[in-house]
Amino acid sequence: MAKRRAARDSTAVDLDLDHLPKMPRDRSIPIGCIGAGFIMSDCHLVSYRNARFNPVAIASRTPERAREVAERHGIARCYDTYEEVLDDPQVEVVDVAVPPDAQIDVIRQIVKRKKRIRGILAQKPLGVDYAQSVEVVKLCRKAGITLVVNQNMRYDQSVRACKTLLDRGVLGEPVLATIDMRAIPHWMPWQQRQGWVTLRIMSIHHLDTFRYWLGDPVRVYASVRPDPRTTKKFAHEDGICLYILEFAGGARASSWDDVWAGPALEGAAADIGIRWRVEGLDGMARGTIGWPAYPARQPSTLDFTTTRRPGYWFSPRWDEVWFPDAFSGPMAELLCSLETGEPANLNGEDNLKTMALVEACYRSAKEHRAVEIAEILGRKR
Repeated sequence: MAKRRAARDSTAVDLDLDHLPKMPRDRSIPIGCIGAGFIMSDCHLVSYRNARFNPVAIASRTPERAREVAERHGIARCYDTYEEVLDDPQVEVVDVAVPPDAQIDVIRQIVKRKKRIRGILAQKPLGVDYAQSVEVVKLCRKAGITLVVNQNMRYDQSVRACKTLLDRGVLGEPVLATIDMRAIPHWMPWQQRQGWVTLRIMSIHHLDTFRYWLGDPVRVYASVRPDPRTTKKFAHEDGICLYILEFAGGARASSWDDVWAGPALEGAAADIGIRWRVEGLDGMARGTIGWPAYPARQPSTLDFTTTRRPGYWFSPRWDEVWFPDAFSGPMAELLCSLETGEPANLNGEDNLKTMALVEACYRSAKEHRAVEIAEILGRKR
């Protein structure tokens, strides 16, 4: 009996996969909120309430909307302008949820209050392009303000759990990672004035996830075409996006970011979903992302197999979902960083590498060639 028990223990795999964010000891830090659109009202503030964070003030371009959101979420003070939020003597952390072409102007105003404001949670993309993102990071660094970027797919439960499997060596050395997205996002009106769609809004999540899982790639090859549906609304090039990442250690990653997903809105049957897969020398993980089912609560899934227990599939499951539960993760990172002085994983400096990877995709698609990330970062290998 003892020998049989020992044999079972030797093939055991820990299914506590650290899928939830680490929380700060002090959750009472006063947060000022700028923006009252969907991301703020239905994601940030819902997850903050569940995490027991402390939003104390809000403002929006549309004051009436800000008042509605403040009442819905029990936020004590609602202002007509975001500058009034920044001047609120209680506010120590600012959550910025505005379009990317407006974000840098808000951050320029925040850094003027550097003696009181300690941290910023900025939206992705951090800027309208890589150069603007560099400027944002420099502004915060010079002011001594901690900057965290809301790359919240890292806190999707299946994505985070897969990272734990990789860190623990359960899958062995990574060989190939793929993401297959067939989904139809709800594009925002501000995207029309940008002239771009998928790479900086959807693909940026997948590119950042590949960095999270596998580290920084050496080069990328991207191919894009317009989305037939969105083309009827405004001109753009990066609708459907395909790309391949090459890593120095030999690993490869690729994603098909298909926002057309067939004529599902035009009368055909729909086949909507996001599937991912990571293969290593010692195991393989596969999963689904539940986000396309929103507002229905559909948790992401993870199944994995490993040579540590041959012929067996592990299938841990969770109740949490990406939208909105994962949105507490980046804010938790910011608050923990302020509490401990340790850099957040999603810090602004790190996010520049994700922005450079996005920029490399644009250059690759335009010039029809593989682009090394070092080209964008401005350094030679």
